[in-house]
Amino acid sequence: MEALSGYREGRLNLFKWRSSLSWRYKFALSIGFAGITGIAAQIMIILPWTPVPLTAQTFPVLVGAVLLGRSWGSVSQVLYVALGVLGVPWFFGMSGGYEHLLGASGGYLLGFIVAAWVIGYISDRYVLARRYTSMLMLFMVGMLIIYAMGLIQLYLWLYTFSGAPTTYELLAKGVLPFLPGDLMKVVFAATCAWAVVPKERFC
Repeated sequence: MEALSGYREGRLNLFKWRSSLSWRYKFALSIGFAGITGIAAQIMIILPWTPVPLTAQTFPVLVGAVLLGRSWGSVSQVLYVALGVLGVPWFFGMSGGYEHLLGASGGYLLGFIVAAWVIGYISDRYVLARRYTSMLMLFMVGMLIIYAMGLIQLYLWLYTFSGAPTTYELLAKGVLPFLPGDLMKVVFAATCAWAVVPKERFC
């Protein structure tokens, strides 16, 4: 019991410390998580029937949103996308450039930013959101945001280059191949976040 009490106190103190940091240190942490997202982008599988690669990026997006909180989780993804567009080679395949943002997978990149903000805001503001089932549902909402924004741009990209896709074709290229892996990442990310985040108010 004493070890468990110490663990709970430790994670609460960690998040109090995180909340009290100056913007410079929070910015540095955001750059760090942008780098982790870039590393995860290199863990990828290219599927022959879709222009969107399967990567591990969503895991650091989800966990980083909880660890960095509110604004800074999304700032990390803004940095990831912006620096990648400017040429930092940390998009999938160790590449960079604006064509990624305008391409078939650009909507997913923008979805990272929005999903990280929503998850970080809710997990920071509402203590009940830090329960395991709540965290699991929150991360699923984050994935839905990523999918929704990704599908919008994928539709426009396919429409431009090959004509309007059917609903099944759009889902087959933009959702269905990624669902099993993403569900596993959601469960693993929720487990990690639930174990680390305190169940008391810290800010």
